[in-house]
Amino acid sequence: MKTHYKLTVVFALVGMIFFTSCEDDFLDREPLSSITPDQYLWDEAELAAYAIERYGTLPTHGQWSFGTFGIDANTDNMASFGYDNKYAPGQWRVGQSGGDWDFWNIRQCNYFLETVIPRWEAGEITGSPQNVDHYIGEIYFFRAYEYFKRVQTLGDFPIVETTLPDEWETLTEASKRAPRTEVVRFILSDLDEAINLLAAGSPDGAKNRINKACAQLLKSRVALYEATWLKYFNNTAFVPNGPGWPGADYNPGYQFQAGSLEGEIDWLFDQSMEAAAAVANTYGLTPNNGVLQQSLSDANNPYFDMFSSVDMSGYNEVLLWRRYDGGLGITHNVPVYAQLGNHGVGLTRGMVESFVMEDGLPIYAASNYQGDDLISDVRQNRDGRLWLFLKEPDQVNVLYESTIGTHATPIEPIPNITNSNPEQGYSTGYAIRKGLNYDAAQCANGGGYTGAIVFRATEAYLNYIEACYEKNGSLDGTASSYWMAIRNRAGVNTDYQVTISNTQMSLEAQNDWGAYSAGQLIDPTLYNIRRERRCELMAEGLRWMDLKRWRAMDQMIDEPYHIEGFKLWGPMQDWYNASNLTYGTPSASVSSPSLSDYLRPYEKTGNELVFDGYRWTMAHYLNPIAASHFLITGGSSSPIYQNPGWSTSANTAPSDI
Repeated sequence: MKTHYKLTVVFALVGMIFFTSCEDDFLDREPLSSITPDQYLWDEAELAAYAIERYGTLPTHGQWSFGTFGIDANTDNMASFGYDNKYAPGQWRVGQSGGDWDFWNIRQCNYFLETVIPRWEAGEITGSPQNVDHYIGEIYFFRAYEYFKRVQTLGDFPIVETTLPDEWETLTEASKRAPRTEVVRFILSDLDEAINLLAAGSPDGAKNRINKACAQLLKSRVALYEATWLKYFNNTAFVPNGPGWPGADYNPGYQFQAGSLEGEIDWLFDQSMEAAAAVANTYGLTPNNGVLQQSLSDANNPYFDMFSSVDMSGYNEVLLWRRYDGGLGITHNVPVYAQLGNHGVGLTRGMVESFVMEDGLPIYAASNYQGDDLISDVRQNRDGRLWLFLKEPDQVNVLYESTIGTHATPIEPIPNITNSNPEQGYSTGYAIRKGLNYDAAQCANGGGYTGAIVFRATEAYLNYIEACYEKNGSLDGTASSYWMAIRNRAGVNTDYQVTISNTQMSLEAQNDWGAYSAGQLIDPTLYNIRRERRCELMAEGLRWMDLKRWRAMDQMIDEPYHIEGFKLWGPMQDWYNASNLTYGTPSASVSSPSLSDYLRPYEKTGNELVFDGYRWTMAHYLNPIAASHFLITGGSSSPIYQNPGWSTSANTAPSDI
C-alpha cells in the first residue's frame, strides 16, 4: 500500500517522537516489517516518508527537557542544578548493557540504501527524479550523522554498510572496530554523496527538510572535529598508531590514507574549509540592529527574533529548523523556560566574562567595564550578544498578552537562587534570554510552538576561521572577512587584532577551558577564534563537542575548576532576605562567602562530590562500551576492544592512562 504524507506536518510530528526501542545489544535487529515490506520504497512519496522518519535523531525542543537552550549544561558555559559525575573521577562507571554501541538508526539507513540504490540505478523508482535523488541524499546524510555521533562518543567503530543476516559468525565479524580515521573517511564519503544528491533548497520550501548546505555544514563540522582531535591527541592512545592505542592488535600495520598523521590532519582541515566556504559564501548573516525590545514602539530585532520565531523559514542564515504546531498539539515548553530561569540551566561566570567589550577589549583591559556588582553593570558596553541575551531583573518578557499564557512571566524577577525546583529556580543567577518569545500565547504550560534551529550558517563561518588558522598558523582573506562579519553583526569592533593584542592568557585560563589544549595554554589568536565560537554559539549545544576535540580538560586532572555564577556576595545579596541565604550547613541554600564572592552552585552543603571543584581523568574523553557487548561477541575472544582507560567489566571506574 502506498502512503502519502503532507511532509511539513509529518516532519513536525516526527520531531516530537522519542524512539524507545528494545535494547540493541548486537547487530541483529531487523527493520520494522510494518514500514519496510517488499512492496515498499518504489516511489517518491514512499522514499520521502521513510527518510522523514530519520529526522527524529536531530536535536530538538523537548517538551519537558532542558530544551535547546539548556543543552550546554555540564560544561564551563552553563550549569544546571545537578552536577555531572564525569567531573567526579571514579563515579562514572562501565555499564552492564546499552550505551552508545547501538546500530538501530544505522541499520535503518542501510536497509534503505541497499534496497533503493539498485532500483534507482535501474530507473525503477517512480516520481520526480530530482525529488528521488534528494530523498536518497537525505539517507546518506543521516547515516553520516549517526556515525559522527559514534565517533564523538566511542572513537573507533565498526563500519557496516548493509543489513546483516542473523548469523553469529557474520555478526561477530562485523563487530570489529575500524580506526576512527577510517570511520571519518566513511562519514565524509557519505556526506559527499549527500551533497551531490540533495537539492539546494528544501523540497518543502520552508527549510523543514535537509538541503545541500546542511550536508556541507555537517561535512565541515566532522572534518574540523577529527582534524583537531588528531592534532591535540597526537601521541596518545586516543589516536590510531599512538602509544597504547587499543586497536593496534586488531588493525596491524594500519596506515593513514593520507600517508601520515600530519597529512591526514592537513587533508581534513582542507575538507573542512572547502565545505564551510561553500555555505558561508552562499548564506549571509541575519542582521542585528542592536535593539532589545522592551515596548511595542521599539523596533523588533531580527537576530534576536531568529531564535524564537514560530516560522523560521524567512531567515537566510537558518539552514534547517523544526516546525511545531499548537493546533495539532505538537508543542514544547521552551518559551516558559525562557521567561524564567531556563529550566534551572544558567550561564556561568566564565561564559559571561568571556564576552569582550563593544570596543573589542577584554574586560580586564577595558576602562569602561562597569564590573559585576550588579547584572545591569555586567551588560553595559559589552559585546551586543551578551547585552541581548543576558537577562536582568525588571526587563519586560511579555509584549503581547494572552489569556492562554498561564505560565508567562511578564517582568523578569530577581533570580530565585534559593529555589531548587528547576521550573522556578535560577542555578547561577545569570539567566539566558536566547529563545524568549514576547507573545504570552506561547506560555501555556507545555504549549509553546516556536521553531527550533537545527543548523545555521554562522557555524560554517566559524569552522572556516578555525580550520584555516589551525592548518596555516595564520588567517587568509576569507577567514578575516568571515570574522569581521560575525563581529560586525555582534556589535563589536571588527578589528579582531585589538582583542588579540590585549588578551592575557593567564587571565582567560581562569574562566575558559578552551584556553587550553592538552594541558597547555594556546596562543592568543587561536584562543580568540575559540572565544568567538563560544560567544556566538552560546547555549546551542556545541560546547561539549568543542571541548572534547580541543582536549580542553587535561588541566583539571591536577587543578580543580570551580563552577561559578553571579557575584552574590556583594550588593546583590541585598536582593534577598538574609535569613534565606544559608550556608555552611548540610541544608545550605547558597555557597559560603568564604569560598568565593561568586555563587558556586555545586559547593553549598559540603555533601557534593564536586564540592572541591570539577576534576578530570583522561578516560572520560571517550565513553566506555558496556560489558554485555563483549560477552555477546565472544567474551575474552571478542573482536571488540574497550576504550582507553576503561575496563570490560561492568560497574568499574576507569584507570589512569
